[in-house]
Amino acid sequence: MSVGYSAVQWSRQKKVYDAVLWGGIVVYLGLFVGVGAATFPDVTIETLLIRGLGTAALLLLHIILCIGPLARLDRRALPLLYNRRHLGVSMFLLAAGHGLFSLVQFHALGDTNPLVSLLVSNTRLDAVSQLPFQPLGAAALGILFLMAATSHDFWLRQLSAPTWKALHMLVYVAYALLILHVALGTLQAETSPLLAGMLGLGVAAVVGLHGVAGLRERAADQPLAASPAADGFVDVCAVDDIPEKRARSVHLSGERVAVYRYDGKVSAVSGVCRHQNGPLAEGRVIDGCITCPWHGYQYRPETGASPPPFTETVPTFRVRVSAGRVWLHPVPLPPGTHVEPARAEEGA
Repeated sequence: MSVGYSAVQWSRQKKVYDAVLWGGIVVYLGLFVGVGAATFPDVTIETLLIRGLGTAALLLLHIILCIGPLARLDRRALPLLYNRRHLGVSMFLLAAGHGLFSLVQFHALGDTNPLVSLLVSNTRLDAVSQLPFQPLGAAALGILFLMAATSHDFWLRQLSAPTWKALHMLVYVAYALLILHVALGTLQAETSPLLAGMLGLGVAAVVGLHGVAGLRERAADQPLAASPAADGFVDVCAVDDIPEKRARSVHLSGERVAVYRYDGKVSAVSGVCRHQNGPLAEGRVIDGCITCPWHGYQYRPETGASPPPFTETVPTFRVRVSAGRVWLHPVPLPPGTHVEPARAEEGA
């Protein structure tokens, strides 16, 4: 999001990305149905489509959940993070197709409303193997619908970043419901251990990557041990510790602060992007603006304000340089407050 931003967001890159994505989906479904029909000639095409759409959606969901921690661990995954919402909407469409075909095949041939039938057709709760698994899938689909419907930045602005983020964190609830949906449904009748093994590997990958990324983030969030000076400023790092046109992330006063070095100057802003709480300390200064690595939102380092016509702002911090060390006042200033940058070479 820079001064070159265009309201038409369907760039050539996104068109190519979506073409490759849906080309892969079509190939996957074609192979799934073709191989399934050849291997199990008695299975109907509707059943094969139900299974193909369901497995494709579940596979995409695992990929989506792995992108976030991968991007924290390796910057090469950032392009996937940039287009993750396209993956999410595509995954929802596959899951919706799976749910619609299932509803028609299993609940539309009686005299009861299909949605009512979905909820009341199985009332046996006396054994784990008999627990109703379809309502779990329906609940997960409802969550995925809310996320897909609010995926555009319009809803991000209307709901505010914290509310929007909290809503989209429900993807983990949907994921748990879908794992139960598969475990209580398909796996109950599956004689081959292949599907159970693949599902277990997928869960292990999601949990493992989040655990490793969480440990890394926890280490980065250790508060500074330095005691403040008489005027309240805290010694955070050496000037030479900050790469040119990049930042060093420090944990101060309970939050992350991005301390940037650029063009012989040093400035500090909140390390959390206003767009989707992206890590500003992992961005770069491009065209004089701090650029978030997640989606390209930009802020002036001396004011924490986005360049016109955009209005996003982040808090700024007072900073000084003495004897080659960067000192930061831990109290944030109101978002958009101008702070004169410190000279990076001062006292060096």
